[in-house]
This record gives sequence, structure tokens and C-alpha cells, in this order.
Amino acid sequence: MPLTDLLTPEAVIPALKCNSKKQALQELAAHAATLIPDLTEREIYDTLVQRERLGSTGIGDGIAIPHGKPEKLNRVVGLFARAERPFDFDALDGQPVDLMFLLLAPENAGADHLKALARVARVLREPAMLERIRATRDPDALYALLTEANAAQPAKAALA
Repeated sequence: MPLTDLLTPEAVIPALKCNSKKQALQELAAHAATLIPDLTEREIYDTLVQRERLGSTGIGDGIAIPHGKPEKLNRVVGLFARAERPFDFDALDGQPVDLMFLLLAPENAGADHLKALARVARVLREPAMLERIRATRDPDALYALLTEANAAQPAKAALA
């Protein structure tokens, strides 16, 4: 699943102001609600908190992929945010988080949800990509970086 299917330029936040996991999830939910007219900020936030209760979505290396399956959603939606300052997210490696990729999927999107999670994790696990993302403050440049990583993937597969 290409990141261009999940992410729009409007869904990139270059400097999210947050000091805690709760505040980050609230801010992500607020931004996501502007992109998804059928869902309220509260519905999105509650979905994210419910998922976090199962275990932190902070996967390590300063990255979190908060996700969930709210009711009334008919497509997979992504939102990328770079925090102004790293903060505690209860990540698996104990390190603070500064990069977050929110994923929301329909309740019945089992395989598509997993494919989207895997794709996001793959892109954000590349050390060179992380370095470039962390050095960028411009939302259009961040969008281009994230979708460029996506475009490079099929080319590599075609050469194999």
C-alpha cells in the first residue's frame, strides 16, 4: 500500500506542540478530525486511547505509530506529525518520541490496516530517511520525503 494512498499534503504537521503522550494523541485527533468529516475529534481520540491501553504504539527510535479502527470510517487515513521537542510516549525502547504517523482504518479493514502499518514502519525504519525527516521543517518537503520513499520502493522491487 503506497503512502500516497494514506497521506495528503494537508495531513503533514511539521511542528506539533505537545509535551506528553496524552497531549500528542489529543492534537493528532484534532488534526485528523479536520481531514475526516464523518468523525469527531473525541471519537478519534477515544479510538487511539483504547488502542494504547493494549500497549504503546511507540515502536522505538523516536517513532510512534498510533492507530485504531473507529466506527464510521470507510478508508484508511494517515497523518504524519513531527513534534517540536521529543517527549515521553512510553515507547518500547524507553526513548522519547518526536515522529508520529497516525493511522486510522475502517473496522473491517484487516489486511489493508496491517499492510498500511507495515508500510509506514518500513519507511520510518530507514536511518537515512529518519535523518532527512528530522532535518526538515517544511510540510511540503516532509510530504515529498515520505511519498518519495514510497515511490522508490516499487522501483527496487522491479529490479529484483
